[in-house]
Amino acid sequence: MERLRSSPLHANISTALDKHLESIHVVQARRKDEIVSASSRQRHGPPRCQDERVVLALAAALQALCLATRKVRTVLWCAFQMTLPK
Repeated sequence: MERLRSSPLHANISTALDKHLESIHVVQARRKDEIVSASSRQRHGPPRCQDERVVLALAAALQALCLATRKVRTVLWCAFQMTLPK
């Protein structure tokens, strides 16, 4: 979009994209933690408290990703509107 406009876009656009990417990485890390926790639970028995913390951390990461996705969709729509010819 910057190439179409021949000028840089607003700094908030790149910030929102960076936060969205960061949220994706956090969700991926929490999901890996959940998988490791589930596989170790099958071997050693059920430590329930730790499993609940892992799932709650994943839920919080997904909530943050949802908010970041909403913001980045709005920001990309605005950026698209700015690149359209007048």
